[in-house]
Amino acid sequence: MMIHSLKGNVKKVTAYVGLDERYDDRPLYQALVDQARTQGCAGATVFEGILGFGPSSRDIDKHALRMSTDKPLVVTVIDETQRVVALSEVWSRMVKSGLIIIEDCAVVHYTTP
Repeated sequence: MMIHSLKGNVKKVTAYVGLDERYDDRPLYQALVDQARTQGCAGATVFEGILGFGPSSRDIDKHALRMSTDKPLVVTVIDETQRVVALSEVWSRMVKSGLIIIEDCAVVHYTTP
């Protein structure tokens, strides 16, 4: 297991995907986390959303607005710029429907056991 420290200015890559999405016969969110681990990232977190919609996840009919039953998930990795950029390039090929963003952030405190 690779353990490295994070300090100061880093990047955060976030993928917004659906719970039901698949990649190579497994959940996409799991494949994204596994890829982050393979590339030696400091860690990854998956957050489950309660509700959400995107450009193709809503249908309007004569009775109401219907939301997709595919729950939104957010997969986030914070690491050094070079590692985040490399990961985002791989994730971009894995995510067929969703959104991937990179943001600047600053690590204030990061410890490992």
